[in-house]
Amino acid sequence: MSDSPKGKTTAILTYLSPVGTLIALTMNMEPKDEFARFHIRQAFGLNLFFIAFALFISQWLDFYASIGLYISYMVLWTYGFLGVLNNKKQPIPILGDISQKWFTFIQ
Repeated sequence: MSDSPKGKTTAILTYLSPVGTLIALTMNMEPKDEFARFHIRQAFGLNLFFIAFALFISQWLDFYASIGLYISYMVLWTYGFLGVLNNKKQPIPILGDISQKWFTFIQ
C-alpha cells in the first residue's frame, strides 16, 4: 500500500464526481500508483452502478426506489472515501471485488 501524497490526492479526487474519476484516471497515467489505481477502480464501479441503476429507475419514476438508490450510493461512497482518508485499500461492500476484477483495463 502506498501512502504517497500524489497517490492519496489522486485517490481523493476520484471520489469527488464521475468527472473526478476520469481526471484521476489521467493523473495516474504516469507515474502509476497502486493506491490510486485501487481507488480509481472502486469509484469507477460505484459511479457506473449509480448511473446504470438511476437510468433503470427513471423509467418507472418510483420515488422510493430513487431514495434507496441515493442512500446506498452515499453509504458506499462514504465507505470508499473513508478508506482513502485512512490510507486503506479496503474494497467497497458488494461492488468492490467486482470492480477490481472487471476494470483491469484501468492501469
